[in-house]
Amino acid sequence: MSAELQQVVAAYAHALDESDVPALEAVLTEGTTRTFTMPGRGALGPVAGRAAVLDFVREHAARTGKVRHHLGNVLVTTADADTGTGTADAAEVRAYLLQTENTGGNVRTLSTGVYTFGLRRSGGAWRIAELTLALDNPL
Repeated sequence: MSAELQQVVAAYAHALDESDVPALEAVLTEGTTRTFTMPGRGALGPVAGRAAVLDFVREHAARTGKVRHHLGNVLVTTADADTGTGTADAAEVRAYLLQTENTGGNVRTLSTGVYTFGLRRSGGAWRIAELTLALDNPL
C-alpha cells in the first residue's frame, strides 16, 4: 500500500509541474480541500472542492520558468484499519517540499515546506481528499 500512496503523491507533483489539469483532477477526490500557510501571511484557505482547487492551481500556475515540486522523505504516517472491504480506505502521507524554478539560465529555490496529504480510497483508487502545505518561507 505504501508504494501506491507514494505514486499518488508523485502523480500530484508531476501534474502540478506540467500544468496537467486532467492528471491533477484524476488524483483528487470530488470534495478535496487545500490549505496552505506561509510565515507572516497565515493560512490561505481552505479551498474546498475539486473544481475550486483546480481553479486555484490554474490561477497560480503562471510563471516565467519551469517550476518543479521535489518531494522527499515521503512518510506514510497513518492508515485506517480495514472497514470490511479487505483493504484500508484512508491514509496520511507527509513529504518535504523543495520547489525550484528554472528560467533557462538560472535555477533558484522558490520555497521549502511540508506537505500533508490525506488520502482516501475512491472509485477503487487512492485519491487526495485533504491537502495541506506549510511553507517555511513567504513566496
